[in-house]
Amino acid sequence: MVCLYSSASKVGSEAGMFLRGLWTLRRRYCSGRLLLLGVAVCLFYQTLMVARSRFKGGPPAADERNKSTMTGALEVFDELLQDPSRLISTLEALEREIYVKGSNQNRAGRVTRAVVLTGQHVAADTEVQLFQRILEQRGYEVSLSRYAETNTAQRHDNGGSVGWSVLVCLSGSEKSCLRRVSFSHLQPHQRVNMIPGLVGAFSDVDGLCRFQTDSRLVGLALRINPSACGSPLPKLGDVRHVAHGDWNPAITTLNLVSPGLVAMVTVYVLVTSVTPLTAFLHHTGLVWTNEDTDSHTTQLKPFLLQQLGPDASHEALDHVKEVIGQVLRVAALTNEEPSSRHSRCLLCFQLMTFTLQFSGSLLPIIVKAETDLHFDGLRDPGFDGQIAKEFILEDALLFLLPAHSGQASLKSPSHTETGNGQRYGGCGGTYGLCLPEHQTLLLLQFLRQLRTPGPFELLYPAASPQRSPIQDFLFRSFPRAEESGSGLHFSALLDRVCSHYTEQRNQTYRTNKAETQTGWNQHSGSQDLPGDKERCVDPHLRQLYTDPPLTLSPPFSPWVKDYRAEVPFDVVTLRLRPEPISPACHIHLDEHRGPRTANYPVGLGNSIINILVTDELLTTEPEPVVMTIYTLHMYRESRPSLPMFGEHVMCGFVQDCGLVVQPDQPCGLEPLPGPLSPGEPLAPTRPCTSGDVPGRWVVPCLSCADNRTCDWREVAWQPEGCYHPLLDHPQLQDCMMYRKVMFIGDSTNRGMMYFLMERVNSSLEDWGKAHDSLIYRKVNQGHTHVSYSYYPQFWLEQSHRPTFQRALEQLILRSRPLENSRQTVLVAGGVQWLNTNHLRIMKEVLEREGLQDIMVVVKSLGMGFHLPVDGIRSLSLRGVQELYRENSNIITAAKHYGYEVIDTFSVTMGRYKEFLQGRCACHFHEVEKLSFSKAPLHRKMKLLRHGEESGTRTSGTGTGLSDQPTQQRQDQWVGSNSSTYHVRGAVNQVYSQILLSRLCVRDTGN
Repeated sequence: MVCLYSSASKVGSEAGMFLRGLWTLRRRYCSGRLLLLGVAVCLFYQTLMVARSRFKGGPPAADERNKSTMTGALEVFDELLQDPSRLISTLEALEREIYVKGSNQNRAGRVTRAVVLTGQHVAADTEVQLFQRILEQRGYEVSLSRYAETNTAQRHDNGGSVGWSVLVCLSGSEKSCLRRVSFSHLQPHQRVNMIPGLVGAFSDVDGLCRFQTDSRLVGLALRINPSACGSPLPKLGDVRHVAHGDWNPAITTLNLVSPGLVAMVTVYVLVTSVTPLTAFLHHTGLVWTNEDTDSHTTQLKPFLLQQLGPDASHEALDHVKEVIGQVLRVAALTNEEPSSRHSRCLLCFQLMTFTLQFSGSLLPIIVKAETDLHFDGLRDPGFDGQIAKEFILEDALLFLLPAHSGQASLKSPSHTETGNGQRYGGCGGTYGLCLPEHQTLLLLQFLRQLRTPGPFELLYPAASPQRSPIQDFLFRSFPRAEESGSGLHFSALLDRVCSHYTEQRNQTYRTNKAETQTGWNQHSGSQDLPGDKERCVDPHLRQLYTDPPLTLSPPFSPWVKDYRAEVPFDVVTLRLRPEPISPACHIHLDEHRGPRTANYPVGLGNSIINILVTDELLTTEPEPVVMTIYTLHMYRESRPSLPMFGEHVMCGFVQDCGLVVQPDQPCGLEPLPGPLSPGEPLAPTRPCTSGDVPGRWVVPCLSCADNRTCDWREVAWQPEGCYHPLLDHPQLQDCMMYRKVMFIGDSTNRGMMYFLMERVNSSLEDWGKAHDSLIYRKVNQGHTHVSYSYYPQFWLEQSHRPTFQRALEQLILRSRPLENSRQTVLVAGGVQWLNTNHLRIMKEVLEREGLQDIMVVVKSLGMGFHLPVDGIRSLSLRGVQELYRENSNIITAAKHYGYEVIDTFSVTMGRYKEFLQGRCACHFHEVEKLSFSKAPLHRKMKLLRHGEESGTRTSGTGTGLSDQPTQQRQDQWVGSNSSTYHVRGAVNQVYSQILLSRLCVRDTGN
């Protein structure tokens, strides 16, 4: 405006000189007509100039008003710079009034809306829940959509700038936001979590920040790697390459001063405004030194203090701020559109990640700059990275959003005055500050953030602003930087306010020297630093993190204790990480001393995980005091099955391609071969002579190339060339009459025992997870005696565990009297503890006890411990393959001693994913309690015949366990209504039925 006024004055002066010269010429040379013509031309010229001025700058009255306003504003700026405390008191009064108005609007029912665009996230993701929770706490009504195009608030021709106050664009929705939202038409109160100029500056696909190619920056010394935007991080040991490597010749480096810090440090920056630039540094960082194998989260000030000492640590942190601030300033200037200077998103913000390298100096270099938050290099980026990210996101939202959501107008009433009853400079403006509305909004936000920084510290503008060479360079290269005079003065005003708060804070720090040295002492989510020794006064969870993410029902809330979730069949493990609200509370899974984070195997059907929130500072208690218990009820679906209504083929498999135990054998489904010759029977006609006959699983499918087309309800075990007879109930009772059966082994052995009892008794009225000895004398109406001894007792110390010999001798003693014949049966085995030495000991004990002629059945090894589960041993693929070879050795040795063998390893190998509840992933049975109206149903194991017409199934279903494979009837045994418990599990049923067939081999004619 000052410029326009001076130009108009100059034009008027020149016109006056021209007229005086013309009057002189009239007296000497011109006639009256010529004089009139000259006057007319001059007046016409002046008329054109006035019209031109009106066209460009408005009416002359407006020019005068603008000039007056500009002059008053500059005078007020000077006054405010001299007395910032007076300005702050005025702004605080304004802030209080806005708060009251916003609260009144909320009470009046006015709704302020926030939109969260989830992008690649689902509504159940913890990050989405975080935004929803914080925004609702701040009084917003939150709506979720995947993209801007699908949200009703964004379907306006004006770019969707009506109807919402906060817009959050999560990963995957950024392009939708940039495409749909017109940032130049947003209302002053609207916020978006992205600044387009910064996104464009640091998002070059070639890894080169766009401002690095700007010709106006030639000669500027920026400490940033030319490939910082998008390139992989350099190795920590290659510090010389990073410090003095392939630099842009136009960008000079600074000399390094040694000694110093050698580390990679990742910091997180919140940019709250671009013009003028304001940015804050979060106190949580990611560090990686030569002594570390992985990065870890920590607080920056304590880390630098520990590494460098008090003075050098402050200097290093100041350099971090300076380097990042310079880069942000350059990025903002080079990516600013002139047309958007007065129509921009005022309150938009951008979270950024900067990775810096200290290579023996206190002056770092930026090796990577990214928009959004990134946690590369953590040992556990899935949990630790996400948890740290959500802490920073929560801190940022609480830092940015005021405690109310009402959008009170900044228009001041005519009677509003400053705290001392006078207006600044006598001008109007917003609340008499002579500031435009957008500057008042920014100033209020900046003031609030300086007053309550929380876990953030001011990064830019500098607390003690001094004109640096880079700033001088920028002002020369970008003459319109910081807009015009008022913008420049506004930046100076921000600097003065910042200095005022810094002086106040330094006075507070001087009264507390310890706080001055350690910096931020309050906890704000940095989980790796131990907090003060406090009691667990708020025993609740902040969030429940799972991998894969679960959709909890109901959605997670700290006050809800019970949740349910379902996972598909292929999800066999769940990683769980509960996070408490208070760092003084401790988390244990399932038991008092359980882990805080654990991998859980997810068995078929129902599983339960208990989460204990404990207080461990009560030293008088031997165990942690449980304050709160959360319960997660999991349900894992069965294998997807496609019912067979038409043509199909029979497919078989020995092992799953997800766990190839026999590398020299095929995996997955294969078409079953047809009969070898036209006269060969369609199904085996002879019973199997042993329980370890090799076999395979068979299942009808539409195509053997896709297991999703199979009817897995009809899957059956098929021995090669024979069948295992299946006894009906009367036959089984006769077979077991006056027999004594002893079981020794772990829980898998116990599962076979309970299956036998249920089949013989037609019911199972007693059951327990015994880890000692059991004796049942009323099986088969008291005509069958069953006993059990748990081995090995792994929970005892090695020196206190009973040996196998001792456990077997005690079982024999408790089961006496025993008959030295096949009427006495010993079933020994378990998951993976049995070896050939146990077989030798068993033979010696039986001979010494005079029981060398009894029937011995060896249950071989089984699948289990093949999943990466915390707290127990976990077998690698090679370990499972070695286990298969050990199983073969056990079978060979058992046959050498004349024992029967049930090869449970071959049966469980192909269906290793179908384990039930239990951390070992080795249980293929589960005992469930039944109501009196519900009875268990044991359907026989089906075997589909070979040699049928292509794509058809046999009308008669033979079985490897039936009397004859041509038997047409469905021999299904149904227990009585008095049954209380039922042993379920299709895989356990198969090898338990094989056990029964071997026990009763004399009754089946084999």
